[in-house]
Amino acid sequence: MNLILLSLLLLQAASGPGPAVDNAYVRVFRNSAACAAASAGCGERVVVALSAIEFNGKKMNRGDVQALAAGESYAAPKSGEFLEVSIKPDHPKVMPPAAGTPPPPGNKILHDGKDFTVFAEKMQPGEYAAPHSHNLRLAIFLNDTMVQQWTDGKEETRELIPDTVTWRPAVVHASKDVGKVPISNLLIEFKP
Repeated sequence: MNLILLSLLLLQAASGPGPAVDNAYVRVFRNSAACAAASAGCGERVVVALSAIEFNGKKMNRGDVQALAAGESYAAPKSGEFLEVSIKPDHPKVMPPAAGTPPPPGNKILHDGKDFTVFAEKMQPGEYAAPHSHNLRLAIFLNDTMVQQWTDGKEETRELIPDTVTWRPAVVHASKDVGKVPISNLLIEFKP
């Protein structure tokens, strides 16, 4: 499994300046600011610092985020690692969770917009999060650690590889940090 994931990551890195994720909801570029000029196809954006960067005159450290409104232009960072997440303005509507679905966890909200919320997900080694829900979301892993999850009666343990950007489906699950370091993820979760 790890070899397959590593191969996919290497293939993605070798494929050049294309988006890291491109679906009906978001387009994510690594170290490229395709929507800095705020052209018509670009909606709201979230810039995520993967290393120390300077963004619009502000110093940002790894894991810091800056949300920008549709139509707001900016200058791309000149150095450092970052992601530009462009929310597609015509993305499909998100379905609300079914009645009785456990609420999402109480993660730290970094930005709360009309269509999406950006939050920091943190867990300490050994920490268990009881069953909770997530809606459709983009996940950005910041630490190299392991997570164990229980979804629909199935158990899965997987490695969280730093700087991996992945699209995640709506889910109800329980989680446990089974690694040696804290889980530190950024999630951009869509609202119904």
